[in-house]
Amino acid sequence: MSTEQILSKPTVGVTKQLPIHPLSPLTSSEISTAAGLIRGLYPSKADLQFKTITLEEPAKSQLAPYLDAEYHGHPTGRIERKAFVNYYIRNTDKFHEAVVNLTQRRIDSHFRLGPNKHSPGDGEEVLLVEKVALEDEGVKAEIAKLQLPEGTVVISDPWIYGSDGIDDDRRMYQCFLYMRDPMNSSNADSNHYALPLAISPVIDAEQFKVIRIDFLPTGNDHTTKETQPYKIQPPNEYTPEHQELRTDLKPLNVIQPEGASFTATKIGETGEIIEWQKWSFRVGFNAREGMVLYDVRYDGRSLFYRLSLSDMSIPYADPRHPFHKKAAFDLGDVGAGVMANNLKLGCDCLGSIHYLSGLLSDSKGEPTPMENVICVHEQDNGIGWKHTNYRTGRAAVVRNRELVVQSIITVSNYEYILAFIFNQAGMIEYEVRATGILSTQPIDEGVEVPWGTVVHPGVLAAHHQHIFSLRVDPMIDGHSNRLVVDEVHSMPRNDFNPHGVGYVVEETVVEESCGLDLDFDVNRTFVIQNNAVKNPINGKPVAYKIHAPPFQKMVADPDSFHHKRAEFADHNLYVTRHRDGEIYAAGKYTNQSRGGEGVRAWADRKENVKDTDLVVYVQFGLQHVTRIEDFPVMPCEVIKVALKPVNFFDRNPAIDVPPSNQAFNQSTLVAEQHKQPAVSAVVGEKGEVCCSSKL
Repeated sequence: MSTEQILSKPTVGVTKQLPIHPLSPLTSSEISTAAGLIRGLYPSKADLQFKTITLEEPAKSQLAPYLDAEYHGHPTGRIERKAFVNYYIRNTDKFHEAVVNLTQRRIDSHFRLGPNKHSPGDGEEVLLVEKVALEDEGVKAEIAKLQLPEGTVVISDPWIYGSDGIDDDRRMYQCFLYMRDPMNSSNADSNHYALPLAISPVIDAEQFKVIRIDFLPTGNDHTTKETQPYKIQPPNEYTPEHQELRTDLKPLNVIQPEGASFTATKIGETGEIIEWQKWSFRVGFNAREGMVLYDVRYDGRSLFYRLSLSDMSIPYADPRHPFHKKAAFDLGDVGAGVMANNLKLGCDCLGSIHYLSGLLSDSKGEPTPMENVICVHEQDNGIGWKHTNYRTGRAAVVRNRELVVQSIITVSNYEYILAFIFNQAGMIEYEVRATGILSTQPIDEGVEVPWGTVVHPGVLAAHHQHIFSLRVDPMIDGHSNRLVVDEVHSMPRNDFNPHGVGYVVEETVVEESCGLDLDFDVNRTFVIQNNAVKNPINGKPVAYKIHAPPFQKMVADPDSFHHKRAEFADHNLYVTRHRDGEIYAAGKYTNQSRGGEGVRAWADRKENVKDTDLVVYVQFGLQHVTRIEDFPVMPCEVIKVALKPVNFFDRNPAIDVPPSNQAFNQSTLVAEQHKQPAVSAVVGEKGEVCCSSKL
């Protein structure tokens, strides 16, 4: 496939002395400064384990007027730069939170967190957990009982321990063991998920030692058994060298001879502004959410203050120990930024590509470059709009060009392809493509269970859910917005509606923070309005509506830890009043969390959300009833949320897109002109009407 890379558009006037923008991710020097100020609180020999050093975003009351003044070229003043820091005193449970004022070089707040507040994992720690699990003498003794062929390579997959309320106050990891194909153990890319083992070490994350070895049930009940010699199963590889590849696929090249239609303006070390087809927005990147969009505008009009994936939860269906605790919060437990892929040219994005890199921190408080973690490119998505005048045969048609801002994360076995997609008609889509490899566990031959599917001999893939929460902080022509529920209802059959065919749209304004659900039987739709700004044509409030797909909400019992912890997973939508710092729908700390500190709790405050600064959390997801076709690697499952204008413009905003024609598109086949017979009526000089047929 053919691609080309484009560089950032140079910006005149940017110098090293230019103040860093309040929304730019932390620079390398700022990360080092924040870590240094925290270290200064302790004796020089203290060993600190930094978990997060990231931008502490300014208060909205400061930042919103700053952004508006900046956009219109007015003086902005200066906003202090701050860093949010999480760290441990290494090998203890002393977990701290701090806000460091980088401008003033002081610590604004600093405290030790209480019980059941645990940090996310990180790459360095996960590797250490793998090593500890495989080097433990007890684990090695159990592996020896398997009587595996000489040279067999055993793999450890560390999972966040989860919560069940039983002796789980300390921070732990649950490891699941697999092995490479013993007949080809030198293949580092071997699909070890096709060869799961029933040995599961539990690691203390303070002292980093094995504190228990669990044995996995492999039948159809809770029974476990002692480790026995392993019956070698065939491999099931996904890499191309192990397949008989198709030979009838012709090249499909994406070539933009004049380059891309967007511009990317670099602001300082870490800031970036993207402009495309009347859209403009800032792109941020942090350890937890990955990519974040700020100050999203169309043709100069404000739409969204902040857009990000707030949280996700993946609860599993197997009710047996230790699988009953399996409920990953991939953003809160590790982080979309931490797990972001380096996107290789020509593989993950096509066309004229612009890459954005990120900057995170490691456990020592040093900056860690994350190269090419976001790609920006255009794509063709079929027809944007079309009409053919059948009387003349003339077709007016434009293509639907889209701008894609994409990041891909790998969470051990799974991949998520995450993208904001902008079109020329004022719509934004948030798209998730779920792929990768199923999380597997061993099962005895001949056994079937209703909570999973056997996908390979001796391999069970448990059913599970993927539940996402998209955080939408709107500013639809300003920050005073309301949420409206639209429903379609039939009109009563009466003298006005004698045939019983009439129906109307009924609108209800949401007054208080709450959770809400879709109802497709009445076409229930959620609409964010600015009631103070009216459409000049029809007088209706300008608005954007939310198109969210249906999904099965959290299946686990309301009293379960799965349900308590995933606070967003019980409603299609939550609306709350904006408060600084309330960003993550499941709460700030999800690792072995107990619940009660996320969006469900915020909504229970029953605050006014009418004509004020509100925030909407949109839930969407997949009920993944596993199938054998998902193995050894899963075809992409695609789900989307759309934010679509409603009475925001005075006509189709894509009406000015240049028409699609052969000279511009250079397709190789042109269809024959289609022209239907037509009859028209022409008004004559004296007002008479004559009909004529054109055959």
